[in-house]
Amino acid sequence: MKLFTKITFLLAFILGAAVSTQAQSGYTTGIGLRGGAASGITLKHFIKSDAAIEGILSTSFKYRGTVITVLYEKHAQAFDARGLQWYYGLGGHVGFWDGHDYYDHGHKHYDDKVVGLGVDAILGLEYYIRDIPFTIGADVKPYFNIPRGGGYWDTALHVRYVF
Repeated sequence: MKLFTKITFLLAFILGAAVSTQAQSGYTTGIGLRGGAASGITLKHFIKSDAAIEGILSTSFKYRGTVITVLYEKHAQAFDARGLQWYYGLGGHVGFWDGHDYYDHGHKHYDDKVVGLGVDAILGLEYYIRDIPFTIGADVKPYFNIPRGGGYWDTALHVRYVF
């Protein structure tokens, strides 16, 4: 947990420093890493100048599973800062888990090969550093699992190489 906290503060510092430099917004595709509850690989591709499709492939070692998330996102310039954009969007996810132990009224049970579907939303802030070329950002991604229900909040930081 200490390492994650240090990385979070480092990326927040980099984002703050990057806002003070000049950069030009606008890239076509970015691939990188996302660190949060749904940590993994992120791929974002712009289909219009203000709209993108983002895919997130995340793995959970705790729950022995993988989740694939696809989001449609709208982008707009943030705070009159060149290269800084906020975005919001909707999408869904499908998850596959090998199983897990759980207790129900004192009795141990085991679910085998669980499949989960859900609805996701996202709200984030991203900065494009043209000179490197990378983006760094932060987002909050609430999601709701179907059919088992339950709403959850996922916050994350990401870094992407863009081209």
